[in-house]
Amino acid sequence: MAKRKKKKRREREKAATVDYRDPEGNVLSLRESLSSGTVAKIASEAPKSEAASVDDAWRRRSELLFERLAVRWEIAGLPLDDQAMLLGRYRMADAATQRWVRQTIADHLERHIPELRD
Repeated sequence: MAKRKKKKRREREKAATVDYRDPEGNVLSLRESLSSGTVAKIASEAPKSEAASVDDAWRRRSELLFERLAVRWEIAGLPLDDQAMLLGRYRMADAATQRWVRQTIADHLERHIPELRD
């Protein structure tokens, strides 16, 4: 049996990021751009069932944008850069912090990825 050659995984270039600082000094780093496929997926995201409410769809889109854009979040001097941890921290955040993140992402989209702005 012949050995298969392992394909070398191509190193992806790190996407450029933009840092945003909240009033408490915490820093959220967002990707400056997304691939065209990711933009198309987010733009076409629709509720998965008839039972999904407008609020469900809005919340899912907010989380999807956060998942795709957030690369780092430094809170009280402690950096988070693991995707699962970032999303978990966002979900656990108080209402004011979630509002700040959503507004920051909306402003970021306006400047950098206008095709995804609401």
